[in-house]
Amino acid sequence: MKIIDRLREDRIHISFEIFPPKTDEGFDKVITAVDEMAKLEPAFISVTYGAGGGTSKNTARIASHIKDELHVLSLAHLTCASSTKDEVREVIGNLKSLGIENILALRGDIPADTVFPDEKRFRYASELVREIKKYGDFCIGAACYPEGHVENEHKADDIRYLKQKVDSGVDFLTTQMFFDNDIHYNFLYHIREAGITVPVLPGIMPITSASQMKRSQELSGTVFPRRFLAILDRFGSSPAAMRQAGIAYATDQIIDLLANGVKNIHIYTMNKPDVAEAIMNNLCEIIKA
Repeated sequence: MKIIDRLREDRIHISFEIFPPKTDEGFDKVITAVDEMAKLEPAFISVTYGAGGGTSKNTARIASHIKDELHVLSLAHLTCASSTKDEVREVIGNLKSLGIENILALRGDIPADTVFPDEKRFRYASELVREIKKYGDFCIGAACYPEGHVENEHKADDIRYLKQKVDSGVDFLTTQMFFDNDIHYNFLYHIREAGITVPVLPGIMPITSASQMKRSQELSGTVFPRRFLAILDRFGSSPAAMRQAGIAYATDQIIDLLANGVKNIHIYTMNKPDVAEAIMNNLCEIIKA
């Protein structure tokens, strides 16, 4: 089943994201986490490609496990900056042979030791989308940035590039994490005005430790609102309190999104099934309403 077909259903969908292990020794631990998350009945589970593509070899294995063993829709991430065109084509062919129908097409981070762009690599995610479409009937997702992409100085340019990417054949979008829902609503208004009509899944990151917040800010450059900073200042030194506060903050974001008509929400779980379960428990009756 394709994710776009699920997103078109008139009901609330909550999906999860997990990342592959950094080493082969950690594979079983990730599988255990995925198995626990599957019990929560997510709409789908996405599997990242790993920083610089370094853990990409396990992406297809985990996505296949989710689909075939857990009977949950899986979404395999695919980045192109860290791999040659031939390597990318090999991955697409492998995903197709495994029966994985859903791919999230990303440019990805540029490896420090790589000359980019060059003729051997796809330069933009839009080029990767067009390449994926050559291989058959995949459902293709892509990323978007409510606060603007760090490489684009003006948000108008960011939306223009996003429109080009969507027009290349993207079926749905997933946002980078954000912590102020007004940023998301403003972003939706502007992209709809620009003619981008595909479903957009807001990406919610439960921040459960001070170190996680610092890492998230380094990776995404996201802005933390004063309300969240106050939570961090008050509870950041207590791991148990910060975990509870972070789960509550993410839950509150999701409830606000649902109350404002958003039906599809993606949670960046950081491979923590207990955090995913706590959020789903907080939403158990809300999702039914």
